[in-house]
Amino acid sequence: MTSTAVPAAGHRLGAVCRRVWRQGREIELMQRSLAFAALFFVTLVPLLMVIAAASPARGDGIAQWITDGLGLTARGSRSVGVLFGSRGQVLSTTTGLGLAALAVFGVSLTGAMQSAYERIWDLPAGPWHGVWRQAVALAAVTTYLVLAAWSGVPGHGTDAQPALRIATTVIGGVLLFWWLPRLLLGPRAPWRSLLPGAVATMAALAGLRLFSRLVFAPLLVSNAVSYGTVGTVLVVQAWLIGVGFTVYGGSVVGRALQRPGDAHHPDGAPATGAPDRPVEGTGPTPPRHRRPV
Repeated sequence: MTSTAVPAAGHRLGAVCRRVWRQGREIELMQRSLAFAALFFVTLVPLLMVIAAASPARGDGIAQWITDGLGLTARGSRSVGVLFGSRGQVLSTTTGLGLAALAVFGVSLTGAMQSAYERIWDLPAGPWHGVWRQAVALAAVTTYLVLAAWSGVPGHGTDAQPALRIATTVIGGVLLFWWLPRLLLGPRAPWRSLLPGAVATMAALAGLRLFSRLVFAPLLVSNAVSYGTVGTVLVVQAWLIGVGFTVYGGSVVGRALQRPGDAHHPDGAPATGAPDRPVEGTGPTPPRHRRPV
């Protein structure tokens, strides 16, 4: 039994890898990751800066989250901190109109995520009045990032603090990336089908953190010395591209782990928005042309 189980597992793993590769090319995974990084840096980072500045809690907000994600040392942390102004400076230059504009533009990020999830799950575009889902998704992503950045503040310096931080980041991340596609796609994507993608996303983010500690962290320090603030921004942008790649790639892996035909609507219809295609060999036979006598 063992001699047949190993080749079968290897065959299925190969099939999953082929489906991941094929679907990653179909949805243009790298291009979507580039767009994710650009939208995140332009829309969500300023919004998180304002929230961190207005909060009475200790911590550096978005700068702390980027520092943790990149695995930076104290020297690298100072280079990232230079990118963001002080609390007093942020609050003094922020107006109500500017804050509202940040919130509106931030919806474009979750709108791009919804479009990517629809491509991954072969679903048609949602209706225009579903923009409220994107607004709620923006609030959820912002809340998670704030909690992840401030999870190191309670119990700082105690033995329980690392466990609290890991639990907040990992468990909260799995719940977020399990619920977020469901929110953006609605009942068109079942809960059970979305869970493997959420787990794969958090596993990929953990791998990205290890890669960042080994590659991006020393690169950021050297670029900060050679190119100043511009070098730091380039490394942070490259890391955000990796974040977008893991977020979308985790969903692609979760989709590929399903066997063909497993993803259905709650009413039993296929998940794709296209009409069912006839199975090869079961459709009507095309007429044959006779030769002229």
